[in-house]
Amino acid sequence: MHLQKPSRAAVKREVKDYLFITFGLICYALAYAVFMLPYEITTGATTGIGAIVYYATGFPMQWTYFLINAVLMTFALKILGPRFSVKTLYAIFMLTFFLWLFQEIVRDPVTGVYPKMLGEGQDSMACLVGAAICGLGLGIVFTCNGSTGGTDIIAAVVHKYKDITLGRMVMLCDVIIVSSCYFVFHDWRRVIFGFVTLFVQGVVLDYVVNSSRQSVQFLIFSKEYDKIADHIVKESHRGVTVIDGVGWYSKNNVKVLIILASRRQSVDIFRLVKDIDPNAFISQSAVIGVYGQGFDKLKVK
Repeated sequence: MHLQKPSRAAVKREVKDYLFITFGLICYALAYAVFMLPYEITTGATTGIGAIVYYATGFPMQWTYFLINAVLMTFALKILGPRFSVKTLYAIFMLTFFLWLFQEIVRDPVTGVYPKMLGEGQDSMACLVGAAICGLGLGIVFTCNGSTGGTDIIAAVVHKYKDITLGRMVMLCDVIIVSSCYFVFHDWRRVIFGFVTLFVQGVVLDYVVNSSRQSVQFLIFSKEYDKIADHIVKESHRGVTVIDGVGWYSKNNVKVLIILASRRQSVDIFRLVKDIDPNAFISQSAVIGVYGQGFDKLKVK
């Protein structure tokens, strides 16, 4: 069978994805080394398990993370087949490396103690800042169709045999992991910090993923629809769909323009319509996830 050679655009897109995934992993690993480990804060996923093992035994968290993911990936490939892309394997190896690298940079080479950059007693601030940076890093990784493995793999395996959604399974795993840190510290404050971390990390992650996909949809009703459509195509470089409608109050036939555009183009489109027809009726709504030519590429794992 003849394999089609990937286009230059496809190769460029893949290289860009890997660069951004690498940057996201750097953010995540740096947040762990600077904010999480020095203040003994736990998160979910396999990095959370690695942190708990480190707090309890001193065993490096990156090796716990790597070993767990190696076992999970072995089972996942047998059960699910090539379910997770090469990007997942890349992320696992690179995150293991970056976790080791930043710990070596931050840790005192003599005492082996992590310095508290924010000062003593700043656990709450470290929790918030660290969780935000972790969420930023994961958001960048997920936006580029990457995954750090861990609970994602567990959720996918369980979802295949049980009627449990992936999101619910991931959340259950994270709750169990964070709650288990009580058996190490015997301090409910640490558990609460862990749940706050999960919440902040999730909010930032969702914001990063969704903000990169936010677009707007316009419905424009105007007698000058043809002029407006021509100017939007020429000046905003966006496609326009014209559909027929009926104004039910007046019983008059009307033309409706449908435009999908990026959020930053909203003001330009409003000004353009106002210059042509100040009496035009315009409806603008936010949409998340527009895929196709001129917008996001449709990516399916």
